[in-house]
Amino acid sequence: MAAVTSPTETLTPSPGIMRRLSRNLSGMVGLVIVTTFVIIAILGALGITPYPSVEQHVRDRLKPPNAAYIMGTDLFGRDITSRVMEGAGNSFKVAFISVFLASVVGITLGMISGFAGGRVDNLIMRFMDIFFAFPSLLLALVVVTVMGPGLIQTALAIAVVYTPIFARVARAPVLAAKEREFVLAARCLGMRPARILLRHIFPNTLAPLIVQISLALSWSLLTEAGLSFLGLGTQPPAASWGVMLSEGRSLAEKSPWLIIFPGLAIMLGVLGFNLLGDGLRDVLDPRMRGTR
Repeated sequence: MAAVTSPTETLTPSPGIMRRLSRNLSGMVGLVIVTTFVIIAILGALGITPYPSVEQHVRDRLKPPNAAYIMGTDLFGRDITSRVMEGAGNSFKVAFISVFLASVVGITLGMISGFAGGRVDNLIMRFMDIFFAFPSLLLALVVVTVMGPGLIQTALAIAVVYTPIFARVARAPVLAAKEREFVLAARCLGMRPARILLRHIFPNTLAPLIVQISLALSWSLLTEAGLSFLGLGTQPPAASWGVMLSEGRSLAEKSPWLIIFPGLAIMLGVLGFNLLGDGLRDVLDPRMRGTR
């Protein structure tokens, strides 16, 4: 019998991902932005900020950016810089928790659906289609309304929204991989389906899933900001970029820094993950390497 080609040699990306990513301009810009925000988020979550985020300086209310308050202060005299940093911690916490949950559940369902086929595939995918029938923000609003506002509830709501997307993304490469020679050989050898999925098929789904995770993180940041802006996400006095936009909108004309800095944070955070996702797509997709 002819030797069966290893799946990791035929379908998964070759070594040197970081080396190729370093030559991709959008990927590197995205990586720098994301890394910077992750560091800021960690510092904010640990409370390592210029001032305590809830500390009120009554005499310094609505101060524009200056040496003492780099991004100015809000209506209660709270330091905007400190609140942006704490908001980064809360926003990224929601994004990472929600994407982790969505990816675990979605990838599991997608792989089972693609590998099993038949009625199982049809049942799982039709169930996923029910979620696709609702606009993502509307579905998140419904879930948060049922569970109540809060950071963890927001993460769960976003996870529910993005689980079907991961299921779809995971299912497609499984459908292609399960008919390849190495999977057929594993079946002939009597290998259990779970082992085939984990050992031979799952490694070959990593490239599109890594890209999808990066893009989902950007969507999660935006969705969390939207829910918090509506009062259904992170609850005051805790800081969140969406909460800061909501609190500053009525004073934006006279004190524009109240919405400029949290708005820039949201824009740069989303942009960073999108650029990183585009760069990873180019690096991990063999068809794109020759075009860049």
